[in-house]
Amino acid sequence: MKLGAREVGAGQPCLVVAEVAQAHDGSLGAAHADVDAAAKAGADAIKFQTHIASAESTPGEQFRVKFSKQDANRYDYWKRMEFTEAQWHGLKAHCDEKGLLFLSSPFSMQAVELLGRVGVPAWKVGAGEVSNLPMLQALRKTGLPVILSSGMSPYAELDAAVEAVGRNCAVLQCTTSYPCPPERLGLNVLGELRQRYPGMPVGLSDHSGTIFAGLAAAALGCDVLELHMVFSKECFGPDTSSSVTTPELAQLVQGIRFIEKARANPVNKDAAAESMGELRRLFGKSVVVGRALPAGHRLTEVDLAVKKPGTGIPAARLAEVVGRTLKRAVSQDTLLSEDDLG
Repeated sequence: MKLGAREVGAGQPCLVVAEVAQAHDGSLGAAHADVDAAAKAGADAIKFQTHIASAESTPGEQFRVKFSKQDANRYDYWKRMEFTEAQWHGLKAHCDEKGLLFLSSPFSMQAVELLGRVGVPAWKVGAGEVSNLPMLQALRKTGLPVILSSGMSPYAELDAAVEAVGRNCAVLQCTTSYPCPPERLGLNVLGELRQRYPGMPVGLSDHSGTIFAGLAAAALGCDVLELHMVFSKECFGPDTSSSVTTPELAQLVQGIRFIEKARANPVNKDAAAESMGELRRLFGKSVVVGRALPAGHRLTEVDLAVKKPGTGIPAARLAEVVGRTLKRAVSQDTLLSEDDLG
C-alpha cells in the first residue's frame, strides 16, 4: 500500500500516526501546534477528524460521557469542533511543510467531499464508520488507499468493509475502550488479521494511553501504529486519558525504530561467539593450581581451581586434568598448560 511516496507494509518501517482527534478543542492554533509537535516527535503522519455537525448528527445525539460543560449535547460539541475548508487547507499545507502525511477521518459524505478537495493520501475510517457501506464504497471510487479501524466490528462486518473498499487497504486492531487496559488490547489479533487478509498491511489503533502497547506491536512487526497524542495529561478533552504526551510519543518512535533495526538484523549465535574470542579469553576461566606444588605431583581435585583469565586450559576441562602429573614445580595460581602436564 502506498500513501503518497510512503510505502506501507511488509519490509517497510512502521507508519506512526499521531492522532489528534478533538485534542485541539476547536482551536485552530492548537491544531497547528499539534502539527509542529507531531513532526518534532518523529511521527510519520498526523490524523485529525473532520466533523460537520449538520451532516453527521442531530441535536438529539447525547453525550456517552458528559465531559463538556459548555456543550449541551454532542451535536453542539461537533459544531464547535468544525474548521472551515480554508482552515483545513492551511493545516494540510503546514503538514506538507513539516514532512508529515496529513490524514483526517471523515464522518459524513460531505466530509469526504471536503477532504477530497483538501487532499489526503489515504482515507482513515474510524471504528464507528466501518458499517457505513455507502461511505466505504464512495471512498473506494477515489482510488486512494484506506485504513480501517476495527474497534467495534466482528469479523463478518470487517469482511464486508474490506470487500467494500478493496484490497488497497490496511486493517487495524482496535479496542473501543478509553483508556484500554492491557488485557483488552488484543495483540493476538494482529496475527489473525495477517492470516485473514494476506498481503494487506495490519496494525494497531491504540487507546492504552501508554507507550507499551505500541512497543509490543512493533516487536510483533505491525505495519501501522495509530495512537492519540496530547500536550499534557492535564489537557481538556474526552481522549486525554487514552493519549500519550508529546515527549512520550518521541520516546515511542525512538523505541519503534530501535526494535525495527533489531528485527532487521538477526544474529547468528555461533558466529557472534566466535567473533568475541578476545573477550572470551579475558572473561573466561582457566584451570589453576590452588597451592605451590612440586614436579612429579599427581593432581587431585583439591589441588585445582578455576580462575580468570581464560588463556590456559579451559575450566570446562578441569576433570581431564585430575590425575595427571606435573612435569615441573609450579607456584600458587599458575594457569596450567598442556606443557606442564605429563
